[in-house]
Amino acid sequence: MAAKKNPDLYNLKPSTITVYGAAWCPDCKRAKMFFGEQRVEYANVDIDADPKGVAFVEKINEGKRIIPTIIFPDGEILVEPS
Repeated sequence: MAAKKNPDLYNLKPSTITVYGAAWCPDCKRAKMFFGEQRVEYANVDIDADPKGVAFVEKINEGKRIIPTIIFPDGEILVEPS
């Protein structure tokens, strides 16, 4: 499944996984590739292109731009998963 483009950051469906990352980030690429291989639909937010995405990541990570930051429908948050 392809990533959804430009999701509304504050009104995502409860069933949506959201990956906050950047095109240059190897860990972000790996996370998105995993979801694609597993055919898991997810929303992608490129923080380099989306000021709201940057603000959200910084809020979640105590002011730091740590990516990937992955939000699951149940509210679980993974930061830089390996």
